[in-house]
Amino acid sequence: MAGSAVDLTKMTSLDGSLSNGKSADHLTVADVESFDPTAVVAEPVPPVVQSNGENGEKMREIVLGKNVHTMCLEVTEPDHDDESTGDKDAYMASVLARYRKTLLERTKHHLGYPYNLDFDYGALSQLQHFSINNLGDPFIESNYGVHSRQFEVGVLDWFARLWEIEKNDYWGYITNCGTEGNLHGILLGREVFPDGILYASKESHYSVFKAARMYRMECEKVGTLITGEIDCKDFKAKLLPNKCKPAIINVNIGTTVKGAVDDLDLVIQTLEECGYSEDRFYIHCDGALFGLMMPFVKKAPKVSFKKPIGSVSVSGHKFVGCPMPCGVQLTRLKHINALSSNVEYLASRDATIMGSRNGHAPIFLWYTLNKKGYKGFQKEVQRCLRNAHYLKDCLIEAGISAMLNELSSTVVFERPRDEEFVRRWQLACEGNMAHIVVMPSVSVEKLDYFLNELVQGRSIWYKDENVRPPCLAADVGTVNCCCALHK
Repeated sequence: MAGSAVDLTKMTSLDGSLSNGKSADHLTVADVESFDPTAVVAEPVPPVVQSNGENGEKMREIVLGKNVHTMCLEVTEPDHDDESTGDKDAYMASVLARYRKTLLERTKHHLGYPYNLDFDYGALSQLQHFSINNLGDPFIESNYGVHSRQFEVGVLDWFARLWEIEKNDYWGYITNCGTEGNLHGILLGREVFPDGILYASKESHYSVFKAARMYRMECEKVGTLITGEIDCKDFKAKLLPNKCKPAIINVNIGTTVKGAVDDLDLVIQTLEECGYSEDRFYIHCDGALFGLMMPFVKKAPKVSFKKPIGSVSVSGHKFVGCPMPCGVQLTRLKHINALSSNVEYLASRDATIMGSRNGHAPIFLWYTLNKKGYKGFQKEVQRCLRNAHYLKDCLIEAGISAMLNELSSTVVFERPRDEEFVRRWQLACEGNMAHIVVMPSVSVEKLDYFLNELVQGRSIWYKDENVRPPCLAADVGTVNCCCALHK
């Protein structure tokens, strides 16, 4: 970062304008011929927004990331003369080469988000020239012939075996992201029970509450234990006053921040204790990351369609390691009719959230599943859990508050005081907590590199005796807190 060819902080004023008076979001080709995407751009930072303070929670300031308009590359019209066009091609090649350099550097310092960056899809480059679109129902061939349904259904069958449902009993599709899987699963629950109430723990992914707003559903936020797992005592207290209405439940197979796994069996037991029969509730399992890890963790509770669940979703760009966002959504075939309609234009049936769907994603997933198989994923899961325990132990040994749930590879720890350090390592933060998600691409060497920088940073941040690390007892429990009061 420091050795940039061109430092845009010298070119750009605080209001985002260039020294020559041009706006930074209207740079010309000449202005950016030597543009370095790794250059640190001066503010402006977008305005501070406030949390909504629901349920009496304290209002907390959230500072958004940097404004990309201060560093964007303008699209300019090509000249018609061949010589100029050649110059333009060279310019674009130079920008892309520098961008690739940026990606390499940012990948090197990637720890906070649940993406597996360890993959090689060079064999699939031969397919990039085709517009592959899986519009319509995966199981019904459309008039559009450039599709990858044969790969898509093969992937769906693999997950059907993983989650124990027969081919003739399930329906599913490859989504464009994990959020779409949640939107689809909760929409199915709403269509099956139009007057149902959505129940989700307060630590559920934001897409669950987005779905409630989009579908105008009544929603009850359920409390959580210190681990982040749903508190079934509070769940019961929320269910009982609403016994006259069906229940639509989001069960987390790994929460976003703490990686907590809701006890599916206890959720079902709680529903039964409250008098809900299986024909009066719908369970959607959000398995974005851990939905694919859980089956390979010894003694982990099983997510299975042999239990009374309605749908399961998992992300393809997380543990699997797909280079573009995608996901897998599976439900029971009997539920899909409530959502589907025939479309003559497609000569197919519409039952998905999106119309057109990325036809390349199923091929990437199919390729990885074939290369690794169940045994390959099992080895990767075991390595991730082992490395996560290593990280947690090292943090505690260094006197840094840290927590690791038993079934998780997400290590929660004290939020670094320096926001530039947070950005450098791309850490996901909430309140006084930060976390690292240990993926197959995260080695012990990379963790040691991070730990050394963190320990060195803390020696500077807390050299003043009046400045102390935050207490995390309320977030991770007193046993995991290393603050002055609890260590």
